[in-house]
Amino acid sequence: MIGFFIALISGALMSIQGVYNTQVTKASSIWAASSFVQLTALIVCVGAWACADRSNLLNVLRVQPKYMLLGGAIGAFITYTVIKSMDMLGPAKAVMLIVVAQLAVAYIIELFGWFGVEKQPWEWRKAIGMAVAVAGIIIFKWK
Repeated sequence: MIGFFIALISGALMSIQGVYNTQVTKASSIWAASSFVQLTALIVCVGAWACADRSNLLNVLRVQPKYMLLGGAIGAFITYTVIKSMDMLGPAKAVMLIVVAQLAVAYIIELFGWFGVEKQPWEWRKAIGMAVAVAGIIIFKWK
């Protein structure tokens, strides 16, 4: 049950962060804002590590396959695309499309067992759920 609440908090924080980052971009540039976002994230993570964890930071280099270390680089492009989509579409439309894209890609990853995720069987109910989410976007955008 706690995972459910953590996921809700994550979604809320992503939306708030996207709005904040979009506003910061208006005062600077998208890459300056993205750099600041990543820098402040680094500072918070190092502070949390120092207070709570203190495991060897170099242990991350043991991960296999090595391409898994690209999460931070992907994060830079996530920041960029969230800022651009929120600026162009507004927060509600952007987040709805982002969430549906996340859901679709996550399900595809599970179906094919990519990136070390346990392969899951095709389920019609999940496909129907995806269709309902897409229908929700269409209804939301309908004028």
